Amino acid sequence: MTDLKTFNPFDPEALQCPFPHYAQMREEQPVLLLESMGMYLVTRHDLVLKVIRDVETYSSEFGVSSGGFSGEARDRMAEVVADGYPRVSTMLTADMPDHTRYRRLVSKAFTPKVIAELEPVIRSITTRLLDAWFDGRSDDAPIELEFVERFGVPLPVEVIAHALNVPDERLVDFKRWSDDSIAGIGTNITLDQRIEAERGVNEFQHYFADQLEQRKLAPQDDLLTNLLNARVDDDDPDITDKRPLDMPEMLSIVQQLLVAGNETTTKLLTETVRLLAENPDQWQALQDDPGRAPAVVEEALRLSTPTQGMFRISTRDHELEGVRIPKGAQMLILFASANRDPELFGEPDAFDPDRDNLRDHLAFGKGIHFCLGAALSRLEGKVALEEFTRRVERFELADSNEFDYFPSFMLRGLKRLDVEVTPKVAER
Repeated sequence: MTDLKTFNPFDPEALQCPFPHYAQMREEQPVLLLESMGMYLVTRHDLVLKVIRDVETYSSEFGVSSGGFSGEARDRMAEVVADGYPRVSTMLTADMPDHTRYRRLVSKAFTPKVIAELEPVIRSITTRLLDAWFDGRSDDAPIELEFVERFGVPLPVEVIAHALNVPDERLVDFKRWSDDSIAGIGTNITLDQRIEAERGVNEFQHYFADQLEQRKLAPQDDLLTNLLNARVDDDDPDITDKRPLDMPEMLSIVQQLLVAGNETTTKLLTETVRLLAENPDQWQALQDDPGRAPAVVEEALRLSTPTQGMFRISTRDHELEGVRIPKGAQMLILFASANRDPELFGEPDAFDPDRDNLRDHLAFGKGIHFCLGAALSRLEGKVALEEFTRRVERFELADSNEFDYFPSFMLRGLKRLDVEVTPKVAER
């Protein structure tokens, strides 16, 4: 058992497997003051939902700040940030009514139709990546490969790059900018590392600012042009600010689309393959009925929860589950813990795509801040699984695996996954 008073989310053991600690918190202190970080952790499903839904008491405006730095460190960070465009709060880090305006405008650009039209692109990229696995092979002998590099990263990166009309020659930069965007989220990196990441964000901003300026002169059939042209309906009663998106707002939204469109999906795809390799009965059931793919994706989302949690700021003095929360207190609502709450999910650590309440998980959040990239991530997972069942006989985990997770308590995913893949020769 862990001494919750001294629990350290940066402890290597906790970073690799936080779930026993979450279980203890749910049982003993579902609202826990983590004094070492000056933060309240909320771990029970019903309480996480309560916080998500009460947008007046729990603010999402936590995103644009000095990052906790002061003095010379703050000045150094500010100097680097000044070389880019202003970092503004949009969607994920905005409250109503600003959030409502952003969500309305983005929903006019990133529509269900836009997402649905990406399915052929997703399928084409998936089959190309699988072809590369088996290139030149004519037998059914297993091959060993590193899944993250050979599939988990390239599929979602190429898909969101296609949506944003990024040319192939910039894909390496695109992935680097994505890594820079999340470098400081839930991690304990140095000031120099944070500054280097901010320089990468500046590069990202200047590249897409130039692309957006080009779209003003020569519109294209792409998401960037859609963002430029998005307008709030004149008769929308919920929005008084009818302005179109300005450049810093568009850059903030594109950055969020970039991260939501690939980082979390990479982690989901990788964890899904690990779960299927560890549960061959579920892999066989999926092969027998590829229509199970959406259910497998949902259960993998519940168990993996790539975005482990989200911050909130208390707007008033109040109590939550008998714990006094002062105004201005920082809180962390832990989706990953809520998704393994036994009060809602029987045998919560088991991989069971036949659960009746699959969609009750909070891997994409809930309410007004529900993840904008959820539909795309689900679609990529479904298509990938469908193509796996056509091309792969089985996945097995290689002995070389160390199952090392990235050192972030917010974004959880394997650094690499070595798998032995047996192909279906007749299907190629």
